[in-house]
Amino acid sequence: MQDQALTISDTSILRTHSANNLVGRIVSVSGSQAIVLIKAQGIDQTQEEALDTSVAMGSFVKVVTPTTIIIGLVSGASVPVPAQNSLDAELRIAEIELLGELYVNEHGENEFRRGVSVYPTLEDRVYATDKTDLGEIFDLQDNETIKIGVIHQDKTIPAKVDVTDLIAKHFAVVGTTGTGKSCAVALILRAVLNQSPDTHLVLLDPHNEYSSSFGDQAEYISPTNLNLPYWLLTFEELSEVIVGPDKDKRRAETEVLRELVRQAKVVYSKNPTSRAAKSNSLLLKEQQTGNEPQISVDTPTPFRVSDVVSMLDQEMGRLEKSESTILYKRLKARFEALTTDTRYGFMFGGLTVTDSMSEVISRIFRIPMLGRPISIIDLSGVPSEIVNVVVSVIARMAFDLALWSEKSVPITLVCEEAHLYVPQDHSKGFEPTKRAIERIAKEGRKYGVSLCVISQRPSELDATIMSQCNTVFALRLTNEIDQQFVRTACSDSAMSMLEFLPTMGNAEAIAFGEGVPFPMRIILDRLPEDAIPATRDARSRQTVHVDMSKPDFLENVIERWRAQHRSQKDIVAEHVRQSAQPDNAQLQAPVQEPSAVQQQPARPSIRKQPVQAQAAAEPQPARQQPAAQQNPAPQRLTTKLTFRKQ
Repeated sequence: MQDQALTISDTSILRTHSANNLVGRIVSVSGSQAIVLIKAQGIDQTQEEALDTSVAMGSFVKVVTPTTIIIGLVSGASVPVPAQNSLDAELRIAEIELLGELYVNEHGENEFRRGVSVYPTLEDRVYATDKTDLGEIFDLQDNETIKIGVIHQDKTIPAKVDVTDLIAKHFAVVGTTGTGKSCAVALILRAVLNQSPDTHLVLLDPHNEYSSSFGDQAEYISPTNLNLPYWLLTFEELSEVIVGPDKDKRRAETEVLRELVRQAKVVYSKNPTSRAAKSNSLLLKEQQTGNEPQISVDTPTPFRVSDVVSMLDQEMGRLEKSESTILYKRLKARFEALTTDTRYGFMFGGLTVTDSMSEVISRIFRIPMLGRPISIIDLSGVPSEIVNVVVSVIARMAFDLALWSEKSVPITLVCEEAHLYVPQDHSKGFEPTKRAIERIAKEGRKYGVSLCVISQRPSELDATIMSQCNTVFALRLTNEIDQQFVRTACSDSAMSMLEFLPTMGNAEAIAFGEGVPFPMRIILDRLPEDAIPATRDARSRQTVHVDMSKPDFLENVIERWRAQHRSQKDIVAEHVRQSAQPDNAQLQAPVQEPSAVQQQPARPSIRKQPVQAQAAAEPQPARQQPAAQQNPAPQRLTTKLTFRKQ
């Protein structure tokens, strides 16, 4: 090979390739791979070091053909027969994976495309890529893009993502705990919001990590201000809450509940203001005359728990044997427990039942946005036994909203810890949750709803969900099973790039799919300090040390534990955010609190525990207590009530 400038001049590409960048020549071609015989450099150590850099693992090289420039990735290098003496010449070869090619488009500009139309031939020369080549490879032309970092091979070239392909289709972020996965999610979503502020984002946050990552752009929803009434649940979701997961073993209770819930919805639809349940005979008469509204047990229309309990009492009164009333008593006891448990206040805590479906959807899905395009739903305070139910309701409503709005509301559902909701093991998880998320994955793009899947154990994630993700950001994965699972989702020819998954550093990711111009290894940008998610590691570094020797320390912890109420330090930031939100000013309307509480005696009580009923229903004695002894639960209930009255 002569040390001279080599030029290919044809109808497609004009470029000069210096012999100083010469790596070697093609000696074998097979499918998408080629073998390069590395050019000998003698014993000049400086040139030897420079040559080793050009063929380092993961570096890009180019093969010059008459009409294109083929781009390849170095996937391996070896010396088949090592020399016994360091001064002796030895044969060195490199394996390259053919990924795509540069060509001249119809506008006369160099453009990169995936795949190879003209294969290299034997003796074709191979060169190291330069900055100009890399810039053209990772250029997204005129597409709407966001910058999330720089490419690993050249820190001066930005790593860009096509925001339209990213959010119009599904994408995934996977990585081992501690690799910067949460920071990567916050970085991507912040960039999306800055580029496309009309995007409706709903982030399911199971660990309360992202509350500070989006500032004034986010509507923060926690169990203390969440309003998700029980009547919005489908019957399968409601029976999971009332009957429990063993519905097959308690089939009789499920069938009784099904009929009573449907009848209660009919009663409410005919008289939303009355709290008296109609008898079964009256309902039967209306069915026979054809006057009954067409309402099914899954219709998202309100109904009153008091009506269901009254019907249970009526049914128990008709039964002669006490053994026959066991399942009715069990259902009634469960309703009473849910209505008095403060943990379920966001679902069963209303004193009155009103049709607030539009308000619930408006707040969760940001319609209108009012300057806050993303809602962060903190699931950390939701009882673990119904977290899947809450996720199922939100995912189902996201799809139905996109469907019935006729594609006018673009929604992206961000599902953190997705392997908990759509596990690979079909014996685990909650079936309605899996169906709701799978429906978005399979059909959501047709209606404008997309999915962002986040997981630290991708191998435990349903393969159907992962296969629907068109763009994947893979951070370091040390588990071999997880690595193999990600490889199966990679449709690009750059499979060898995934070999770096177990050895990458923190805040590094391999991105592949339709959202990126080319499979690339990215060094992610750093978030501002005030936007870094509050991960467990971050909490451990920033924890305020308290004096645990104080005699009341443990008593205060136990008191919050029993009341299921976080300390003021934990929720002060939330209160500050909510007080600054004009669209939620109605949540803080103390004028309405006495009237809302005074209405409670007019409601027929369904509770049989006098002590609990008095604590939850009589506000006057509670206000006479010293401030330090007041139970925080009534305050929490009143806050949600004023929201439901908006």
